[in-house]
Amino acid sequence: MSEALINRLVEFAESGNQQKIILNGQTYQGWIMEITEDALLISTGYADKSGTDSWIQFADISQANLSYWDTQQDQWTTFTL
Repeated sequence: MSEALINRLVEFAESGNQQKIILNGQTYQGWIMEITEDALLISTGYADKSGTDSWIQFADISQANLSYWDTQQDQWTTFTL
């Protein structure tokens, strides 16, 4: 994967209070925990009992809608790769 894409995903992970990824009708809302060379790990839920960790492949990211919770505006803000 290109270094530019990885840098943008790091920027996405550091944006806002939470991140949201909508992919193929599935919504993943939580925190980006890890970024590898071909995927990112998002942790959803509020506790170990209800949270889920999901790997999302970079090949699928181009089809996803990305947003983050902007605490200054109190709303979801679209993030574009």
